[in-house]
Amino acid sequence: MADAPFDVAKIRQDFPILQQKIYDDKPLTYLDNAATSQKPQLVIDALVEYYSRYNANVHRALHYLGEQATSRYEGVREKVASFIGAASPESILFTRGTTESVNLVAYTWAQERIQEGDEIIATGMEHHSNLVPWQLCAERTGAKLKLIPVFADGTLDLFALRGMLSDRTRLVTVTHMSNVLGTVNDVAEIVRLARGMGAAVLVDAAQSVPHMPVNMKELDVDFLAFSGHKCCGPTGVGVLAVKPEQFEHMPPFMGGGEMISRVKDLQSTWADVPYKFEAGTPNIADVIALGVALDYLSGVGMEKIQAYEKQLTEYLIQQLQSIQGLRIFGYAKERGGAVSFALDKVHPHDLSQYVDQQGIAIRAGHLCAQPLMRRLGVTAVSRASVYFYNTTEEIDRLKESIVKAQQFFDHG
Repeated sequence: MADAPFDVAKIRQDFPILQQKIYDDKPLTYLDNAATSQKPQLVIDALVEYYSRYNANVHRALHYLGEQATSRYEGVREKVASFIGAASPESILFTRGTTESVNLVAYTWAQERIQEGDEIIATGMEHHSNLVPWQLCAERTGAKLKLIPVFADGTLDLFALRGMLSDRTRLVTVTHMSNVLGTVNDVAEIVRLARGMGAAVLVDAAQSVPHMPVNMKELDVDFLAFSGHKCCGPTGVGVLAVKPEQFEHMPPFMGGGEMISRVKDLQSTWADVPYKFEAGTPNIADVIALGVALDYLSGVGMEKIQAYEKQLTEYLIQQLQSIQGLRIFGYAKERGGAVSFALDKVHPHDLSQYVDQQGIAIRAGHLCAQPLMRRLGVTAVSRASVYFYNTTEEIDRLKESIVKAQQFFDHG
């Protein structure tokens, strides 16, 4: 039996925010999905249900509400592990987002494994959340931070990486999909090269997990981080998945309740993982809602989402290329739906404000990637980023608005 066609009109009905009109009855066209995704009603309902039906702390109470909350909260570890192909539910740590996940590695694993004279390799296209923590780590430890160069087409110079790796390389940290260029990096090859020097690998999967099938076991990475709010889940919750053997080198991140085994007057012992890294009352409602979001994405089908977004991204690039005076950044063959561009004689902030008045949401600025902006020779860009609930009609609307903005600023 043939698969059912991808019904984007039906999918859009699941997202209440997409039904509204703004600015004098203009339909909302949301093309800022690389920043955050919209939420289906099921996820919104899950938050309300937690607070209205079984609001209680987890891992503590023996009463009905506490058992309900704990069961649903812990069930999400299993969902996440299955969704990303992690080793086990116990390898899943809940954090506030990708930023905290990366910092957790930088302040625990790196504290044990990185010393003066060691090397950390990142890339020239990293989001600040996967660069600044390693700058700070290098300052604390005396390690050297190196960046893999980026080619003009938006791909990484993996030949240069071969020359950068040495027996002092302890970690290679890389974005799976660039939030600026859309590039999907060859993580498998990076892992192969890093393993040849005994280095660990961390992957920032904030942009990939929402848009494509990701399997941590197949990638063979040591750490994988992503944020719930980019994959139809709520804000304030994220994941760090850890290869089990790396836990041996990770002291606690924060001290407090729940992360302990036994507390004496002057010293303590720690709970088993993952609880060793989840001090205090966790973000219970949002973790539960993240599980609902991942169920929703699985129901749609990650392969279907990836295939539909590939078509949508190709159409977006075609339409943008047809605008005279518009330059797109990044032409990697393997890419996702974040498309950054610059329009001659129009500042990205001005363009963003103009199209916003037409009901169209895009991003403008340095996109938390200032080193990459310098490599591109700009201080800011505009970015349109698609998700599986977007349509070609919305892209047409964006193109029309950009052309009008160009005319407006030419004669303004």
